[in-house]
Amino acid sequence: MVKLSNRFWFQLHGWFSLPIWIIFCFVCLTGTISVISHELTWLTNPAARASNPDNLAEKTMPELIAIVEQAYPTAKVSTAMSFESYLVNAVIFTDSNKPYAIAYVNQYTGEIQQINQGTTFTNFMRSLHGWLLFPWQNSYSVGYYLVCAMAIVMLGALITGLVVYKNFWRAFTQPKLRLKQGKKTFLGDLHRLSGVWSIWFLLLMSITGLWYLVQAVLWHNNIDIEPHPPLVEIVQLSIETTSKPVRPVTLSAALLIAENKFPDFKSTYITPPEHNRDTYKLYGEGDFIFFDQYSYAVIVNPWTGDIVSERSPAKMNTLQTLSHIADPLHYGTIGGIWTKIIWFVFGVFLTGMSITGFMMWGSRTIKASNRNTVDSSAVKDSELVLTKQEVK
Repeated sequence: MVKLSNRFWFQLHGWFSLPIWIIFCFVCLTGTISVISHELTWLTNPAARASNPDNLAEKTMPELIAIVEQAYPTAKVSTAMSFESYLVNAVIFTDSNKPYAIAYVNQYTGEIQQINQGTTFTNFMRSLHGWLLFPWQNSYSVGYYLVCAMAIVMLGALITGLVVYKNFWRAFTQPKLRLKQGKKTFLGDLHRLSGVWSIWFLLLMSITGLWYLVQAVLWHNNIDIEPHPPLVEIVQLSIETTSKPVRPVTLSAALLIAENKFPDFKSTYITPPEHNRDTYKLYGEGDFIFFDQYSYAVIVNPWTGDIVSERSPAKMNTLQTLSHIADPLHYGTIGGIWTKIIWFVFGVFLTGMSITGFMMWGSRTIKASNRNTVDSSAVKDSELVLTKQEVK
């Protein structure tokens, strides 16, 4: 069996990153910012802060939707969303002069603090990181595939890096960062040290990235991970249905049905019916910290109050489980602000590793180029001397 040299692994390590270095570095940077995008929004936009100086109880989403509908009587609400407790809830609606608007509603005071008719910072950063703002066509985006492919690059760079860096585990007990032995030595130490301490993070980003790639392939081939909620049967509709029907079951009643079904249910995403045969869709989170904020789902028939579909972590199949644990692990939301800070720090390490790796490669390339130039000049000088001697 042919034994591969250390030089081969070193070159392979470089080729896993260098040809697409700019994209890889950009994806790492935007992902790092996305981890704390909500916190950055809180810092930069006072209207997004859910202040509660009087220690008021949190209002339910149906109450917040009613507040928006009262303020804008002709509005059609499509979605209500909640985020961290220190951020306002978002009620998305359309109106005669607002094709798309987001009401920032304080869930404690009930005050509409801002109407946003553009793209939010969080959505922009997630889109930029997730698919580089490439357009979506026929359930796929070239940008999404390109970003997901970075998981293969990251995993390859990790494996080859560990092969090249002999006895890498010593960096845990004997970390070495030489500051006074030149830029090349410093960059090399920093690159290796960051890489070893980020092994768990690199593996996590690679695995979740590979799952996103699998998910993209499923989407592209119209394979649904989650079944579509069924429509209401025509025979169940009220006889007196109009353009704005009065449904026997209210949104508040539907939320109560969901909470009775799952005692630990906390609503995070609600969509009222869009048409007569549509249903109340209530999504939320529970006590499963590794699952995202949409892991629970209760679909309620607005005419009968029956639960026509439900979902919970305990009843998920393998693909559904992977789908709902990928985001918390990828963005570090499993433990709130503290895990977000940890993910942000290691995201900075990862971005820094791509930069230091490129700087090391650039320095080595320039040095090799200069050496080739010197060698070429020496050859030409020797040829000139021989020519002069022949002339003599």
